[in-house]
Amino acid sequence: MDRKKFLKKSLIAASLGPVVLQSAVIENQIDELQPIKPNLGYNHIPNKEKERTMNSVVHRAETRGHANHGWLDTHHTFSFANYYNPERMHFGVLRVLNDDKVAAGMGFGTHPHDNMEIISIPLYGDLEHKDSMGNTSVIRNGDIQVLSAGTGITHSEYNRNKDLEVRFLQIWVFPNKKNVKPRYDQISLNPEDRKNKFQQIVSPNPEDEGVWIHQNAWFHLLDLDANHTVEYHLKDNKNGLYIFILEGSSIVGENKLNKRDGLGIWTVNESVKFKSINNSQILLMEVPMTI
Repeated sequence: MDRKKFLKKSLIAASLGPVVLQSAVIENQIDELQPIKPNLGYNHIPNKEKERTMNSVVHRAETRGHANHGWLDTHHTFSFANYYNPERMHFGVLRVLNDDKVAAGMGFGTHPHDNMEIISIPLYGDLEHKDSMGNTSVIRNGDIQVLSAGTGITHSEYNRNKDLEVRFLQIWVFPNKKNVKPRYDQISLNPEDRKNKFQQIVSPNPEDEGVWIHQNAWFHLLDLDANHTVEYHLKDNKNGLYIFILEGSSIVGENKLNKRDGLGIWTVNESVKFKSINNSQILLMEVPMTI
């Protein structure tokens, strides 16, 4: 399969109908993606808002793609489903960063994936997962879920509660190995392990902290008290860093970032400083810049 078809196929999963708790499928109102021209580096990132330097770009929360389908209220940092922005295709191997809210008793019906590393980070509520490998599980705030789609899997994700919405981050990363055996894993984290320090949640190494993926990437969570400063050192100096503010406001390098703002840095001089303005929750994603 050529890469253009691969990219399109891997994104069409967003064009799937929701499912209620009883698995009755509702008609899908999400349009299929336009074909995209893949860019294998990071020069796709010029930003019309002009918040760009020679080595970084800021994606403000209000500039993200947005769609409200009733059952799903979602914001897209990068092009996804019926949000298509040629300036926002990916950041290195980081292809999707979706900020999803799913209504009570609703969710994503059974749909396929292949050759993609999919990480889910619940922020609120209970998200139930079922897949073609026989896994059935529930993830909640404090859990991390990873799905290595590899040669191909089908799965569903839905809100198991009838009276509460569920909120989670859906993140897709291009793998460094194609057609691997599909794999599912999830872990529970201790929130105290990210208090004013970096808690590793994703890595390339099965023996390391957090879940692991088929990519030379490391994810961390960080909870910073107000006016606290920490410094992040790259695991691989050839990687870039994408920072996403979950809550609060912080200064990252020279950039002031607020809730749901993103910052991509593709040339990092070994480390980046974080100083919180108020209590802040931050997701860091260190990723290779070429596929």
